[in-house]
Amino acid sequence: MIDFVGKKRWFFLISWILVVIGIISLVISQIQLGAPLQLGIDFTGGTSMILQFSPAVEQSQLRQEMAELGYDEARIQDAGEGNFIIYTREITSNEARELADRIGTELDSQVEIIDYYLVSGTVAAKTARNAVIAVIIAAVAMLFYIVWAFRRMPSPFRWGTCAVIALIHDVFIIVGIFSLLGWLGGVAIDALFITGLLAVVGYSINNTVVVFDRIRENVSRHIRPDFAETVNDSLIETLGRCLNTALTTFFVLLALFLFGGATIHYFILVLLLGVIIGTYSSICISSQLLVVWEKREWGALLPFTKRTT
Repeated sequence: MIDFVGKKRWFFLISWILVVIGIISLVISQIQLGAPLQLGIDFTGGTSMILQFSPAVEQSQLRQEMAELGYDEARIQDAGEGNFIIYTREITSNEARELADRIGTELDSQVEIIDYYLVSGTVAAKTARNAVIAVIIAAVAMLFYIVWAFRRMPSPFRWGTCAVIALIHDVFIIVGIFSLLGWLGGVAIDALFITGLLAVVGYSINNTVVVFDRIRENVSRHIRPDFAETVNDSLIETLGRCLNTALTTFFVLLALFLFGGATIHYFILVLLLGVIIGTYSSICISSQLLVVWEKREWGALLPFTKRTT
């Protein structure tokens, strides 16, 4: 028997640590970069292109050459096998071809444009606005869905609120991690990042519903007189299902992360983090919040405070 509920303070402590790290990273990124996240061209406008060099060149050489050609603001990402992803200001396809030819001449390498992508500033602003709206709508929709699905339980709004809090917890931690990656490694988010977040929202809420549904069944059957014990038994019963689903999904995503293309590298990373954090929150956060709310043990949410008896 595993006492999940008895360890809820530790679970909340882990989450608080991750949240605080994320907040610190967001603040530092805002100060240094002017935005809490390193934004890609999908949100700022500009041009993205993948250049293939034969023979391969060093990233430092390419960065220096780009600066000499007047593109000192360009961000360069090594995609491996002689390929580089370049993010720069808006340039046409003809200008991109001319730029590639000049770089190839100066670096004595054959350059081929593998991919070219242009986003105007107007479209980028609309994308950023729609991304925020999409995440908010998803969270609100999940709240109403959980409330409706558990409408026969006492206080169904409580179940929906706990699920959405866990959902926000997952999204915020992933955003914090990418803020840290943007601050330390220059990793920029794009439209695929939002797609990944929405996929994580769906995965996480699915896990939470499975756990909540087992709790509902066991409450209806009155298998335990104490709600906390009922929740703990339900978690043990659903643990195998949650872990099996998470591991099978994780290994597929890991293969894509290791062997997939550079353009989906960070999209897959979002999904990988989502599987880990979503599984953790459905077992260790959302269900524990139900216990805290039921028993009014609000002090457990602040594990660094003194335990009261």
